[in-house]
Amino acid sequence: MMNNFIAEESPIVGRLSIISMKGCEGITARIDEYLKRFRTYENFDTYVTHVTCPRFGTGEGKCVIDETVRGHDVYIICDVFNYGVTYKMYGMENHMSPDDHYQDLKRIIAAMGGKARRVTVVMPMLYEGRQHRRSGRESLDAALMLHELVNMGVSNIITFDAHDPRVSNAIPLSGFDDVQPTYQMIKALTRAVPDIALNKFDTIVISPDEGGMSRCMYYSAVLKLDLGMFYKRRDYSRIVNGKNPIVAHEYLGRDVNGKDVIIVDDMISSGESVIDVAKNLKKQGAKRIFVFASFGLFVNGLGVVDKAYEEGIIDKIFTTNLIYRDPGLKDREWYYEVDMSKYISLLIDTLNHDETISRLLDPVTKIQALVEKLENTK
Repeated sequence: MMNNFIAEESPIVGRLSIISMKGCEGITARIDEYLKRFRTYENFDTYVTHVTCPRFGTGEGKCVIDETVRGHDVYIICDVFNYGVTYKMYGMENHMSPDDHYQDLKRIIAAMGGKARRVTVVMPMLYEGRQHRRSGRESLDAALMLHELVNMGVSNIITFDAHDPRVSNAIPLSGFDDVQPTYQMIKALTRAVPDIALNKFDTIVISPDEGGMSRCMYYSAVLKLDLGMFYKRRDYSRIVNGKNPIVAHEYLGRDVNGKDVIIVDDMISSGESVIDVAKNLKKQGAKRIFVFASFGLFVNGLGVVDKAYEEGIIDKIFTTNLIYRDPGLKDREWYYEVDMSKYISLLIDTLNHDETISRLLDPVTKIQALVEKLENTK
């Protein structure tokens, strides 16, 4: 297997080291396998550098790196939303929070002692990404996090489908790549639903809110589909679970009667919002409803989506394997996992050769070829 995004004469920045944080061992192992296939000119058993982040009985932690990283080009795979990882504190079992994972990330960087040639953090879902702007006496957690990492020596941060990509303005002189899983999502849809017709007569792209219009505009442009949007009316007089509750969803766009609908969002939190949107579309005569979401959190469990599927409101939900998923997801008929490990390995391999990743970030040609192939098989 070859990586066609690098030239044969491209120099390597430094010996490649991949560090997996707790909970990322599965996807890191797949990335490692792809890298070994790409780099047949090297004879390494693994590119993974082993680290441990043990905890004292009080819950305090530290990091120990078991191998040297001096002069290495280090990539840290970090899932701060992995609540499946636990640790003992005063004899009690605690689930790791995003704050716990973020502290471990800083411990790993600190344990290197500045010896690595270059450090890149691959953080698919950005820590505190939803707290990206100030609307009162509030903390700017995402900006603070980016500043901290840069000040600790991180040269580049790779994230996926940032809630608001303008958060990169917090570190304008440092590397920040916001990667979109557009091609992988479309490819997964064509595999899971072979009879999908990606044309404007049969399918439409819908944004569940005004904030997600930019990503939906991209899908609409590359697939040449019509575009619609929902406007969220919120009750700004009260706060529930840290946010203003949604009163109603108002649809703005073309007729969806008889059409398949692709709802595109960055994340599914509880699932209630996207189901409310789907119900609205079904009342307007939508045929089938497919949901693309980079991150499936399902913070209140899977029951609400199970019910929507049984009632015929949702047909399929596509989320990536970039963050921890509820173990029960794989058994759901309505769920389809989009594997991103090969894409991440291509990004890492290309960057390790100091080559541009522009073609990897803009897969228009690959999407067009995929759609053409789909049409030719019908």
